[in-house]
Amino acid sequence: MGRKSRKRSTLANRAIAASAALFLGGGGLVAANVYASAHEGWGGERNGPRTQSAGRSVSTIDCPEVVNSIKEIPDDQRFAVDRELATLDNQITTYYQRFADNKERVQSDRAFAENQILAPLRNERLVIIQRIVALIDRSAERPQGLEATAPCTLRGDDNDRNNNNDDDQNDGRNNDGDQDPGQDGGDQNNDNDNGDNNGDGNNDNGDNDGGNEDNGGQAGNGPAAGDFVEIESVEPNVQEPRKRRGASRGVFVTDCGVNENGKFNSDNVIVAPGVSNGAHHMHDYVGNQANDAFAGDDDLANGETTCDNQGDKSTYYWPVLRVQNGQNEFDADQDGGGNDQNVGEIQTPSEVTLTFVGNPRSKVTAMPKFLRIITGDAKAFTNGDANANASWSCTGFEDRQLTDKYPICPQGSQVVRSFKFQSCWDGQNTDSANHRTHVAFAEDNGSCPDGFQAIPQLVQRIVYDVPPPVFDGQNASVFAVDTFPEQLHKPITDHGDFINVFDEDLMDEMVDCINDGRRCQ
Repeated sequence: MGRKSRKRSTLANRAIAASAALFLGGGGLVAANVYASAHEGWGGERNGPRTQSAGRSVSTIDCPEVVNSIKEIPDDQRFAVDRELATLDNQITTYYQRFADNKERVQSDRAFAENQILAPLRNERLVIIQRIVALIDRSAERPQGLEATAPCTLRGDDNDRNNNNDDDQNDGRNNDGDQDPGQDGGDQNNDNDNGDNNGDGNNDNGDNDGGNEDNGGQAGNGPAAGDFVEIESVEPNVQEPRKRRGASRGVFVTDCGVNENGKFNSDNVIVAPGVSNGAHHMHDYVGNQANDAFAGDDDLANGETTCDNQGDKSTYYWPVLRVQNGQNEFDADQDGGGNDQNVGEIQTPSEVTLTFVGNPRSKVTAMPKFLRIITGDAKAFTNGDANANASWSCTGFEDRQLTDKYPICPQGSQVVRSFKFQSCWDGQNTDSANHRTHVAFAEDNGSCPDGFQAIPQLVQRIVYDVPPPVFDGQNASVFAVDTFPEQLHKPITDHGDFINVFDEDLMDEMVDCINDGRRCQ
């Protein structure tokens, strides 16, 4: 599975623009409201000041991810800070609903957009951000400049949201140094300058302009026709790294079912511990059955597991896939479901494969117990694609992987979601402030960053037997992953979560198996 090539993060640019517009004085918060180009939306700049004409379609609220600007969260304040970060997500959800309920007026009345959406959201975010700063300041170095992430913008659903800084796209690497073998030649993601975003030679901008006029989808916030592409039109783009002498070539497989017992919740114990509905979308769970927002390490260690090998009590979870076909699900009037604009029938996978593999140039070492890893980015539509690592394909076509499109599979072929997790560990921490920097992806040649060591890499493959999408007015039926409401059910937001709760003996068996080049389960 290829990973996307490196682009300079838009977060820094947005924070700079926000800080230029924001200052604190005796009168409180003052912000300049700049109506930018359609690429950025109302309230911010990306490619220089440009007036956005009244009535230009905007489709979502775009807020900087505050946690990405936090370098350190002291252990004694982590729980409190995570709760405040979850409050920021609640705020965005509330204001997105206000935006959706008043979309026509927002698009035609700039003063309404500023006074009813952007200004109050900015002010509420600032209060929470200042609270986060104070919490961290109690036990660690006071974070500087975090207030600059308070302002949000309104933005359109366009395909060239990542076109800025194109000069950085050519080195074939992302922020973790991992070269993406799938982004050369047949790259469906880096050809936006020509309006072709799926590798099929067609101009997608026309599709998206029409398909996203009302954002599509039966919840009113996606997906749209432009979010899909026929897999047969995508060029093969997967290259596997060459294994070198000293590689760990073994494979360890754990079978934990397909969530046939129906364990769902909209919590996220990694990102929002202690917060109900911290994800604002429903998750499938396999493995550990004790996982909810309030589960601690002891709860996970003592929990039941759906895994065949009872020594694996790890938790594996990901957003559910739904078919938006007008049929209500059990959560139609619940948080994470209909209340967060995730509608339709939840699909049980036809197959889930959980595989741990080695490193192409070295042996691997054991993962620490309770190591937490997130791959992909639930907010990649607004954050940008630096961490968008999940991919989509079809059975029989898995040499063609998509990151920002859902596949339309031919008859007899099934939809496949794939997740490759980070395979390098810093040797010290089981988590980090942004839940990412304690682990990293290896370079294309398998080498880990300085100070990191190779660990078994979890590879998840999830297969679904779903009907192809139909865009036909009231008869429309499409599949999509659950998302935060403002992420518009975009495929690029797909992600997976893992907490290692292997017992030590089984973890040692896994490491020996992989290092010895065997296939085990």
